[in-house]
Amino acid sequence: MEGELAHIGAGLAAIGSGIAAVGVGNVASNYLAGALRNPSAAASQTATLFIGLAFAEALGIFAFLVALLLMFAV
Repeated sequence: MEGELAHIGAGLAAIGSGIAAVGVGNVASNYLAGALRNPSAAASQTATLFIGLAFAEALGIFAFLVALLLMFAV
């Protein structure tokens, strides 16, 4: 029974990876919308884009690691 609950928890933790993909898309779409409105400022915001993408992707990786820990460490 305990192993089955760990797999359910791993599935719920894996949802975070999908939500991270939505976050990455949101960051990229907002950057693109801003770059289209003001193309001259787009170059100065590229570093901010990559920082936002890294933070959003890191949350997905953490959710994936939690899912793996729940599946194989319990």
